[in-house]
Amino acid sequence: MIDWNSVTRDHVVQAINEYDRLGPDQFFAKHGFAPTTTYELVWKDGVHPPKAILGTAYEFATGRRLASADFEGGKSGAVKVLGQLAFTVREKRRPAG
Repeated sequence: MIDWNSVTRDHVVQAINEYDRLGPDQFFAKHGFAPTTTYELVWKDGVHPPKAILGTAYEFATGRRLASADFEGGKSGAVKVLGQLAFTVREKRRPAG
């Protein structure tokens, strides 16, 4: 089990900024994650992939890289941890149609 105690809100913001700077494709290639399918992290005027952001925040906090398979992304995983750090994570909005 991952110890998330070393990850702070500032690490998450740092990961969000990295995502915004690199764009999704480069971010995923660099940090080893994939686009979100179920949830989205809401930050300012945009949305971000919560599992990828949290995994990258962990890397910034500890210097250790996590693979996507190392932790859960859903309500008991990344969504919960990000919520504890006062971030808003919601179910991903599906296009109407």
